[in-house]
Amino acid sequence: MDNYFELIIDINPAISDIVSDICFSNFNCEGVILAEETYRDLEMVSTTEGELKAFLAANPDKAAIARVLTENRNLLLERGFSEEELGSWAFTIAEKENQDWSKKWKEKWDVTHVSNRITIVPSWIEYKQQRADEIIITLDPGCAFGTGTHSTTQLCMRTIEKYVKEDYTVADIGTGSGILAICAKKFGAGYVYGCDNDETVIDVAKENALKNGVDVVFELNTADKIKREFDFVCANILHNVLAEIMGDLKAIMKPGGKIVLSGILDEKKGVVFEAIEKHSLKVVEETHLNQWTAIIAERV
Repeated sequence: MDNYFELIIDINPAISDIVSDICFSNFNCEGVILAEETYRDLEMVSTTEGELKAFLAANPDKAAIARVLTENRNLLLERGFSEEELGSWAFTIAEKENQDWSKKWKEKWDVTHVSNRITIVPSWIEYKQQRADEIIITLDPGCAFGTGTHSTTQLCMRTIEKYVKEDYTVADIGTGSGILAICAKKFGAGYVYGCDNDETVIDVAKENALKNGVDVVFELNTADKIKREFDFVCANILHNVLAEIMGDLKAIMKPGGKIVLSGILDEKKGVVFEAIEKHSLKVVEETHLNQWTAIIAERV
């Protein structure tokens, strides 16, 4: 069996999801973990070095990787992230003897209890329902962006649990793996719609919905092109993007409808609050987990 390659990038662990997405989108990447990281319920334990490890099936082009990482890092700096928030993104590549790494990285994942009712279960783990009203979502962590372990995703899921009512119409903008749309459907939402501007994630989202036995509409789209209004909207996106598209998000909210805005580092929430005020939305609640903020707002 062919050997595989480890791409190890020095990052701030807080932006691991962002760098993971870059790896999946640009490299022949078949799995990502933080070095020596273990997920246990809501706790993320990682090395102090903040190393993200990506598994590559083919011999990588080091110059191409350097170019992609530099371009994306510079883009994030232009959008308001600091050097400290990003980390250095220095990287190394090592060839490893194939020891079935697909099983090795799976050992780093476990069942995640997002709340008393919401549980994320990796598809290879057998799990028995613990309580009658428990919402179980089955996913393949590490194979798609948005696995339910990251603080921003968990903040959104807790908000869905609190605010989404039976037969609500729900939109998930920037759906990624589809986890938030699936969560809303499992909490009794009627029509649920998820869209993303990355066509590579749409099939993954559809597969995840099928795996969880729920009916969700997923398509390649952006908020500005959506023509209907929703009772509840999820937008788990970077703070600067949220600010840029706040008007488009407001336009798809029903009067009295609510939105959860997540993907916001605590120190960047001011940018989002300014956009909320500019578009005359009413802040209902602000929640926090680790270094991240979620804002729930209403279209008055």
